[in-house]
Amino acid sequence: MDTPKPLGYWLQHLHHLLESHFALVLSDLGTDRREWQVLNTLARGPRAQADLEQALAPFWAAEVPSLNQVLTTFATRGWAEDSTGTVTLTQAGMAAHTALVPRVDQTRAVVVEGLTSGQYQETVRILSVMAGNVEAAMASHAQA
Repeated sequence: MDTPKPLGYWLQHLHHLLESHFALVLSDLGTDRREWQVLNTLARGPRAQADLEQALAPFWAAEVPSLNQVLTTFATRGWAEDSTGTVTLTQAGMAAHTALVPRVDQTRAVVVEGLTSGQYQETVRILSVMAGNVEAAMASHAQA
């Protein structure tokens, strides 16, 4: 009899699937998930680089290019400009964002297919509670 897989397995498995699916869906446009996250954040308006780093920190991992490398790539492509520490998308950057939105929306639709809006919201709420529980335990442990 198969033992149900634990939460950690499903979180890691889903994470790797999301990374792979985004790579598949975005690769022909010459971009990836991290670049999308930066574009999407900057599409909401100019950001100080420190604010951008903080907003993207939950999505960043050591094995991916640094934010500075992505911003250098954006500058080379003409997608973003950095003026005294504030990063702004150019018209070309906004156009790239606009071109990527349908792809990302399609990818998100695949992820939630078969779930009601309420089920999705409850899943996010439950994961948020779990994360808060672990954060509180870690803070408590650090103070001990």
